[in-house]
Parts: sequence; C-alpha cells; structure tokens
Amino acid sequence: MTSSTLGRAARPPRPVLTFRQKVGRFDHRFSPYLYIAPFFILFALIGIFPIAYTLNVSLYDWHLLKGQGDFVGLDNYASVLGDPFFWNAFGNTVSIFLLSAIPQLVIATGIAALLDQTLRGRTFWRMSILLPYIVAPVAVAVIFLQIFNQYHGPIAGLLETLGLEPIRWAFDVLPSHIAIASMVNWRWTGYNALILLAAMQAIPRDVYESAALDGANKIRRFWSITVPMIRPTLIFVVITSTIGGLQIFTEPKLFDGRTNGGGDRQFQTIVLYLYELAFPRRDFGRASATAWILFLIIILAGLINFAISRAIRTADARPAALGRMGRFRRSGPGGQGSASGTGSKPAPLTVTGASVGAQQGES
Repeated sequence: MTSSTLGRAARPPRPVLTFRQKVGRFDHRFSPYLYIAPFFILFALIGIFPIAYTLNVSLYDWHLLKGQGDFVGLDNYASVLGDPFFWNAFGNTVSIFLLSAIPQLVIATGIAALLDQTLRGRTFWRMSILLPYIVAPVAVAVIFLQIFNQYHGPIAGLLETLGLEPIRWAFDVLPSHIAIASMVNWRWTGYNALILLAAMQAIPRDVYESAALDGANKIRRFWSITVPMIRPTLIFVVITSTIGGLQIFTEPKLFDGRTNGGGDRQFQTIVLYLYELAFPRRDFGRASATAWILFLIIILAGLINFAISRAIRTADARPAALGRMGRFRRSGPGGQGSASGTGSKPAPLTVTGASVGAQQGES
C-alpha cells in the first residue's frame, strides 16, 4: 500500500454540522451582501430601470396620451440635434453654468478659507452659510424676482439714481443669465463652502506651522498648501457643479413661470427644452432622446474634468520626483555627500503643494 493511499485512509471524516452552525456559516458568508442589497435593489428600480426605459422610449414615436407608436430608431435623436431651439438651449445652459459655477467655486473657497481661521462664533458662521440652501426654491425665486424687477427693484432704483437706463432682466439674454446665475450662486455657495471647509479641516496643522517658520505668509500658505491639498475635493465640487449646472431647471422655470425659458427662449435651458417637448407638445420620444443626449453631454463633461485633473496631478508629481532624485544625487548612495567627497549644506525647507503631496505619499 502506497503512502498516498495511507494518507487518504487516515484523513479524518468531516464533522457533521448542526443546524445552528450551518446558519452561522451562511450568515458569515452572505450577510454582508444582504445588508447592501436594499441599496442596489432601489438603485436598480429608481435609477437603472428609468434610464433603460427612457432609452427604449427614445427609439419610438411615443405620444404622451396615445402611447407607443412606430419604431423610428435614431430619428428622434436626429430631429433633436437638427432643431435650432435645442442648440439655443444648449448655449443658454452653458452660459448660465459658467456664470454660476466659476464665481460659486471662487467665493465658496474664499468663505471656507475664512471659516478655517480662528474666529469667534465659528459654529454660528458655519451654520449661517447653509441657510440659503435650506430656503425653499420658490421663496428664493420670489426674492430675486423683486431684486431684479426692471422698474421697481433695488437694482432699478440704484440705476435710476445714477441716471442709467433700467436693465431688462427678464427679456435680454445676458441680463437674464446673470439673474438666474445669481439665484444659483446664492443658494449653493454656502453648501459647497462647507464641503471645502471639511477638506481644509483635514489638513494637518503642523504643515502650516512648518511653512510659517520658513517665512511663508498666509497667502503663500494658502496657494502652496491649502489649494493643492484640497484639490480632490475641489475636483469633486467642480464635477457636481457641472452636473447640476447642466441639469438646471428650477431657477429658470421659476424666473418666468408663464413660459418655458422666456418669450424668445432667451434663457431656455436643455431641461426646459425637454420639459416643453414632453408636456406641452406631448412628444415623449423626442423628450427621451433629449434626456439621453444630455446624459451623454454630462458624461463627456465628467471625462474632460477627469482628464484635466489627472494632467494637473501629473504635473504636480513631476517636480516632487525630480526633487527626490536631486536629493539622492547630492547625498550619494551612502548619504555622505557627493562622489568628490565634499559635503553639501542642506537646502532650506520649502513647502509647496508638490512637496506636501510627496510627503503624504511617502508616509
């Protein structure tokens, strides 16, 4: 009899598990999946299914009341892309987005930097900047409609005092975009400021202290330490602002509730154009095609943001890598100076965004 046969014969039999042990083993293996299953089930029902169903509707001549019609393939997409009103809405959307996102990001970063300092009543100020976010959008619209009233608002009164002509906020293209962007900025700046403040609070204080000992002032510390170290959060805010800006609907709709973007479509956005197709015109096929085109535009914008952020991160990592190579060459393999035997004085500490990122990566 061979040794392998003896080994198989000597193997002890498997123990018989009790029912409780079987339940415990099943719980250990599958309970984590059961805990997260409700989220994925809800996401599939209210997320994936509507997207897939909208894609199906976009391929048919679908009427709101008559229901599904003939299969038209990509004709709805061609019709939307060939409609000059769609491109007008696209231009308005991009314009309002730029007028709201850029000032919003700058102001939110500045507010977060101020709240990151030692202030009296910091909790009060941090809570107060969130108040515009919790105000109902309808109330925000009522307030700003009074502010941007062409004849009786405070801005109109100021212009009249200065001897200037009143601005047609609700009728001209650029003034209407500025008014709507002001509503967006007032509502969302504090929200983004709190997100950026949380990122600033996570920066180690000793990094600022080291930079201060090296003679860096507050402005230098902000640009060389704060901004580089909160860059991932800045990218997150930019991406979420991009998604929200391209999907803007509430503010332009409430700015003139009688129309879908003004009498001349001067501030009609893509979502307002979609709304007009879906309900006044009852053309669900073209509306669904518009929704998918907007979905692809948002994905493209996200990819562009990702590419830009990756390029910036690569550019920041290159000086740090070159600095490490330079220190290695100066110190030599044994850390006793260069090959000529002459010692070198240590370089003064310079705190930059790249060096801070490199130090965090090494740690």
